[in-house]
Amino acid sequence: MDLAQHNMIVNFIWSIADDCLRDVYVRGKYRDVILPMTVIRRIDALLEPTKQAVLKMKEQLDAAKVTNQHPALCKASGEAFYNVSPFLLCDLKSRGSRQKLRADFEAYLDGFSTNIQEILEKFKFRNQITTLIDSDILGLIIEKFTNPAINLSPEPVRDEEGNVRLPALDNHSMGMIFEELIRRFNEENNEEAGEHFTPRDVVKLMAEIIFRPVADKIKSGAYLVYDGACGTGGMLTVAEDTLLRLAKEHSKEFSIHLYGQESQPETYAILKADLLLKGEGAEADNMKFGSTLSADGHAGKEFDFMLSNPPYGKSWKSDQDRMGGKGEIGDSRFVINYGDDPEYKMITRSSDGQMLFLVNMISKMKHNTPLGSRIAEVHNGSSLFTGDAGQGESNIRRWIIEKDRLEAIIALPENMFYNTGIATYIWLLTNRKNPKFKGRVQLIDASGWFTSLRKNLGKKNCEFSDEQIKKIVDLILEPRETEQSKIFQNEEFGYYKITVERPLKLKDIDADRAYLPKEIKALIAAEKTDENGIPVIKKIHKSGVSADPTRGLFERKINGKKCVVEYEPDTSLRDTEQVPLLEDGGIEAFFRREVLPYVPDAWIDDSKTQIGYEISFTRYFYKPIQMRSLDEIMADIRAIEKETDGLLTEIVGEVQK
Repeated sequence: MDLAQHNMIVNFIWSIADDCLRDVYVRGKYRDVILPMTVIRRIDALLEPTKQAVLKMKEQLDAAKVTNQHPALCKASGEAFYNVSPFLLCDLKSRGSRQKLRADFEAYLDGFSTNIQEILEKFKFRNQITTLIDSDILGLIIEKFTNPAINLSPEPVRDEEGNVRLPALDNHSMGMIFEELIRRFNEENNEEAGEHFTPRDVVKLMAEIIFRPVADKIKSGAYLVYDGACGTGGMLTVAEDTLLRLAKEHSKEFSIHLYGQESQPETYAILKADLLLKGEGAEADNMKFGSTLSADGHAGKEFDFMLSNPPYGKSWKSDQDRMGGKGEIGDSRFVINYGDDPEYKMITRSSDGQMLFLVNMISKMKHNTPLGSRIAEVHNGSSLFTGDAGQGESNIRRWIIEKDRLEAIIALPENMFYNTGIATYIWLLTNRKNPKFKGRVQLIDASGWFTSLRKNLGKKNCEFSDEQIKKIVDLILEPRETEQSKIFQNEEFGYYKITVERPLKLKDIDADRAYLPKEIKALIAAEKTDENGIPVIKKIHKSGVSADPTRGLFERKINGKKCVVEYEPDTSLRDTEQVPLLEDGGIEAFFRREVLPYVPDAWIDDSKTQIGYEISFTRYFYKPIQMRSLDEIMADIRAIEKETDGLLTEIVGEVQK
């Protein structure tokens, strides 16, 4: 389908909303009618050629009292669905009364197979019928959708001489029309940043980077592809097309099975409809409705390839509550036994659950196959650095990187998506890293690689060309250091978060108070009092413990005998420092260099030390602005002075006149 045909059909359908719904619905509710009617019309067009065959088969099955009629009716229709009502949609545009139209239209909807009924249910389309009938616009809408000026059929419309008057609309093109309509409706309704469609150029890049590196290792056989936030299934479709193309290039035979989950009823309806319209009934059955986080529709299943664009910056509080509340979540995907922690928690703050979708995918990796699994997932910048050491987000990054599953992160240009202009990144993971690349991570800054669009699509004002996609894929295939590609050891992203304590000091301590033990009195007397008072003693070790001021163990003398003293920490002076995992000399060297020269009485509380991970693209790819020379600056100042002098002369001259 060419762009002109695409735009013509989209604009025609869009105009139906303005022509028919303007005085009945607010603009934000147009989609409640237009989207399900678009699906119904497309299905109707697909079923029209076999309508009589289906009705005849239905009559025979009823006469034979066959209970399970679905397989035979699907065979008669030639699709994975059917309609056993006596009507086609075009039969209903003219009726004698509103009541007759309603009765016949509802009978028409009732005639669809159960899989289409589910789609209509998720659209909640039947809830609109009363409004459409009462406002007397249902017949007009049907007339518009069956207008011979547009063709939503997979067969071309020909004139009397047999020439093509309107080209056929294949399944892929119909899917693109769906997506454009939904994009426009999302834009009208100001949908949240994470709730948008992933542009085809970004999806194409994601498919390339999960398949291309293992293309020569993929053998003939069956492969499972999964998207845990699949929307209308665009990523799955592109992934399937890419894998089939690679199969052809390498003379292999692939059987591809798609799996997904979607929580938005309307989007799920379109997803199922799209797959059914493409003749992929089995794949449609693999799409589950509900929240991936709190109601995993594919629990226990593993997949070869996974790609997704989960919602980011969106609360998952309702999921959290359904899972028992943050403190009670025990889902084995998000609470695991890792390191020395039997309950290592990868639970993010309730305001943003995007990283949980990544953890969910990792839990579905295959570990007993030569290829293992490969994952590509889109995130915004917060997944790189949000969360302190020990918190859910940092724990997720730590787990991923220490398990050596992170292969690369690609920074995308801004304004690549339809409904948001924020910075976005593709995370690429695998549990079968190239042996040459083990223990390392590649960061690619592709934010400057884009082609500007002639006209914005929502907020999307740029895209990747095929050449730019190839450029990025080549860096993934052959990792190397360039201005836009940097390679790091895994540990370079990690740090120790240490807690620095200082002693609690009290003024005006009376060493002669009777309730104080003699050894404490002696120690108080031995301490040098300063303007901050005397440290409060927490514990005295008389033997068996060595002094280590960096750990808060100080050597003192009591009645002439050496002992080791611990002081009570002053919580108001408590501070933290980040020490890189690769710090030369470790924590102690850092502490002696960066802390003790400024606060010599400080120590580290080892019990509070935690490991964290964060990834800073800005730090690694920052390009300082070249400062101007002093001579250039002085030349500008002198030029301004000359201009100012002339201006002042003119002003003074005018005043004197």
